[in-house]
Amino acid sequence: MKIPFFSWFFLILICSLFVNFPIFVVFGQCRGDQQSYLLDMKDNLIFDTTRSTKLVHWNESTDCCSWEGVTCNGGLLVGINLVNESIYDGLDSLSSLFCLQYLQNLNLAYNKLDSPIPLEFGNLMNLRLVSLNLFTYMLKLENPDLASLVHNLTWFTELYWDGVNISSQGNEWCQAISSSLPNLRVLSMSNCNLQGPPDSSLLKLHSLSIIRLNANNFSAPVLEFFSYFRNLTSLCLNSCGLNGQLLKKIFQFPTLQTIDLSYNEINGSLPEFHPNGSLQSLILSGTNFLGTHPNSIGNFKRLSKIDLSRCNFFGSIPNSMENLTQSNLVVIDLSNNHLTGQFTFTHWKELPRLVDLRLSNNKLSSQILEFSNSSFLMDYLDLSRNYLEGLIPTSIGKLQYLKYLFLSSNNFNGSFQLNVFQPLTNLIELDLFENSLLIEYNGTNSSLSPFPLIRSLGLASLKLKTFPNFFEKPNQFIHFRPSSNQIHGEIPNWIWELDLFQLNLSYNYLEGPLLNLSSLGILHLWSNQFQGRFPTPLPSCLYLDFNKLNGYILGAICNASSIEILDLSNNSLSGSIPYCFIAISETLKVLNLRRNNLIGEIPNIFLSNCSLQTLSLNRNLLEGMVPNSLANCTNLELLDIGNNQIQDEFPCHLKDISNLHVLILRSNKFYGFIGYGGLNATWLILQIVELASNNFNGKLSIKSFANSKAMVANNEVQSDLNYLHFVASANMFSMRGFKKNPLEIIEEYYQDAIAIFIKGLERELVKILTLFTLTDLSCNNLDGPIPEEIEVLKSLYVLNLSRNAFTGRIPPSLGKLSKLESLDLSSNKLTGGIPMQLADSLTFLSVLNLSFNQLVRPIPYIKQFATFSEGSYEGNKGLCGYPLKAEYGSADRRLPAPFEDIHSNSGPLIDWNYLMVIGLLVLWKRWRIWIFPQLYLRWEKNCQKNFSGLNWYRMLWKVYD
Repeated sequence: MKIPFFSWFFLILICSLFVNFPIFVVFGQCRGDQQSYLLDMKDNLIFDTTRSTKLVHWNESTDCCSWEGVTCNGGLLVGINLVNESIYDGLDSLSSLFCLQYLQNLNLAYNKLDSPIPLEFGNLMNLRLVSLNLFTYMLKLENPDLASLVHNLTWFTELYWDGVNISSQGNEWCQAISSSLPNLRVLSMSNCNLQGPPDSSLLKLHSLSIIRLNANNFSAPVLEFFSYFRNLTSLCLNSCGLNGQLLKKIFQFPTLQTIDLSYNEINGSLPEFHPNGSLQSLILSGTNFLGTHPNSIGNFKRLSKIDLSRCNFFGSIPNSMENLTQSNLVVIDLSNNHLTGQFTFTHWKELPRLVDLRLSNNKLSSQILEFSNSSFLMDYLDLSRNYLEGLIPTSIGKLQYLKYLFLSSNNFNGSFQLNVFQPLTNLIELDLFENSLLIEYNGTNSSLSPFPLIRSLGLASLKLKTFPNFFEKPNQFIHFRPSSNQIHGEIPNWIWELDLFQLNLSYNYLEGPLLNLSSLGILHLWSNQFQGRFPTPLPSCLYLDFNKLNGYILGAICNASSIEILDLSNNSLSGSIPYCFIAISETLKVLNLRRNNLIGEIPNIFLSNCSLQTLSLNRNLLEGMVPNSLANCTNLELLDIGNNQIQDEFPCHLKDISNLHVLILRSNKFYGFIGYGGLNATWLILQIVELASNNFNGKLSIKSFANSKAMVANNEVQSDLNYLHFVASANMFSMRGFKKNPLEIIEEYYQDAIAIFIKGLERELVKILTLFTLTDLSCNNLDGPIPEEIEVLKSLYVLNLSRNAFTGRIPPSLGKLSKLESLDLSSNKLTGGIPMQLADSLTFLSVLNLSFNQLVRPIPYIKQFATFSEGSYEGNKGLCGYPLKAEYGSADRRLPAPFEDIHSNSGPLIDWNYLMVIGLLVLWKRWRIWIFPQLYLRWEKNCQKNFSGLNWYRMLWKVYD
């Protein structure tokens, strides 16, 4: 008989913490009936014998009280712990488990029990649950609901429901728990899909001391009532969507031991702390906290972890940290801030328990003094990306437990003997790149290697001229990165003997054969002297780039079933794109084949599970049409097929690729209308549109192809500049069949790059900022007026409509594109004057080209328009005024004062004749309609004869309008 209302997969019972029962140790021989019940229960469980560490060893030849996971008291079985035994399916009502009448402790966490709870579970009368742990399981609570479930659990003191999909609003779950669990001391409900802010009804739980609600979606200001729990020792609310100002009194609770508010949009600064504070862990990483670190931080004698990384703290590291010599301080992470001032290791040398110190990406200066304490337990030291200088002290070799050392991107200089690291026998990762060091190594054979366990070695930008060989074991599993040096010649054979996963040899002068590439997951050979045919592909490759190759792209590359990034740009590859790419379309995220000699059509190979984010085929000899199957690549962010011979209509079939940021079709044979005729585009984040040098025609409708938030939203400048890139990540051990080791997970950044035309010149964008917006429709056959709706593109930085057949006037609405830095309307058939709105509003404009149109009237001479040269206006016979020469219509080449400066310190000079005319124009409409055209014709005959008249002319214009 089974209870129908919720499954075993939901209820993973952990009775590891009991308030009314003592903890029993194993003694006494197991009673026969107890052993029989256990063996029968095992026989009826379904579990993975290859992963089991307990059940698989239970057998009748040994006493059951000695079995792992079993606890006895006087021969009676009182506890079963089968955590993470890969049990699946579940327990039925006939399980012998329910015959164990003395069972007090049952732990089945981290399994996949998915059957309903048998009714016989109630027979275990001695099993009294005070702690329920559902950690890591994404279960969904439906029937019963939360209120019904906790209604009969009034004895609960600890609730661990992390990972359960409760999907409840704040007032619902808070009131259900507070009304049913009055004795609750621990509330842990991380990642439970809780919505909205928690309700103050939780204050009924007077005994509550630990609150962990991480990774929920509260989307609310930091709630003040959290500071009212008088017994609070731990408050963990990281990644909860909290915002606003944090009250300082939360930090000043005398009982508070742990506070974790990391990765929320909360503001604030650290207060002066309680002189007798109990704080042990302070975590505010990834917030908007700013200011300096208070000296009172030295009051926390029990402090073990402080993580204030990725904030906006500034100033120097407080000297009071030296007072923490008697604390249990283990972790200090102040990285990614704006810390300045002198840094010496004297701050930390008297912290004997310090294991992890991270100060990277700040502005700390000075030299590192000698390490004086050889008993340091430190295993992680990151001082990279600062302004540290001088010599790296040789006493660094005293940090005998060090595993990770990062000193890159500083100003260290002088010669440095790598043998200094010889005592660091535990060193796993070392980065010294981007310093001014002269690396030396005394030793030529592997027996003198200072790195017996090294896995990762970064030696980029150190002016190395040869490969240093300091690997003790040729089959070592490492990342070797001597890129951006001055190494010449062939790659030595010993490198191919290493069991490498990542090899970065880019930006050197290497040549010669590529031998054993079979083990590599990431290979960078960019910018070297390699030549010849395409090499044998890598079956386990994750990231591959080459240059200076010729020949065909071998179809065998499609055997690289794990590849995510393939960059073969800037080679001399010929032939067609292999159709076998269909085999890797599920894993391939970046395909860059630009600047080659590829021919034929773009193959129609993109499957429904296409994963491409970047497709760059620019500057080849490709023809045909844009394949229909490309619409399957719904994750595509960058599509660059410019500078080919593709003949097709506008690719309307790609309209549902909602992640598209960059569309480049330049210099092909596209034809027809631009856009797909809809009222609004679906490319909602499109930021770069390059359609120049094609055969598009007809009238332009901006909204039919570009109505994206990137162009339309009037964005303010962001403090964190994001750019298009892809992160390839892999667990190297799992790729090779080993057990997962989180320390071996690597991330490799691929940065998208494109070539665009700005200011008439082709420029390479190696960082495509998501704020940068561009629309280039030049060199087509577009006609009709420039649409007034162009005003919606408020965030546009570059607009090029030149070399088309646009007619009519320049729309004044262009003045609403206030962020424009480059505007090119040249070589069209535009008429009328230059709208004053452009001169008034386009204050960021640095490039303007209105040449070779049919424009008339004076050139506005205010703000940015006073800085442009004659070339911006030439070829318009009806234009006059500075900076045009007399033959273009200007009667006076004198340089007038800018419009803003016409009033001198002595006050304005009023021309009463003009004032009389203004009065007549204002009061007498009929005369205004007659006189204004006469004044305008007269002005055109004697354009800009005196600047005062020009200003009155502007006033007349406004009155007339």
